[in-house]
Amino acid sequence: MLIESLIEYHKKKGRDITVVFDGWKTGGAQENHSVIGGIKIIYSRLGEKADSVIRRIISSDRRGWVVVTSDRDIVTHAWTSGAVPISSQDFMNAIEKRQVESEGLYEDDEEYAKPRRKGSPRKLSKKETAIKKILSKL
Repeated sequence: MLIESLIEYHKKKGRDITVVFDGWKTGGAQENHSVIGGIKIIYSRLGEKADSVIRRIISSDRRGWVVVTSDRDIVTHAWTSGAVPISSQDFMNAIEKRQVESEGLYEDDEEYAKPRRKGSPRKLSKKETAIKKILSKL
């Protein structure tokens, strides 16, 4: 279902999408790459976790990646590598919202409860601004 949803998203938006799956327990001796419906799919090799592959990709190819993950270590690595991490839930919400809007239906927008922080309450942090900008483009 995930791949089918991403194929539909790719058809509508034309964005390059790479999905990395774990193969560390049952994968092959080498990393496996394939393309299905315009989506690049990578299975990590036996003994290597998908997290390692994701870190390697965003570190070696600094081209403004948007990394969809809920893994804290990957989020931290993405920020330090110049990529913008988006939580899996935020990504799914953005896709579903766009789908509902394109069908002519509208849902009530639920405001995200932002954690309290120091500084001006009117100004978003740099990270929040980057995330908001990416989510608006999805």
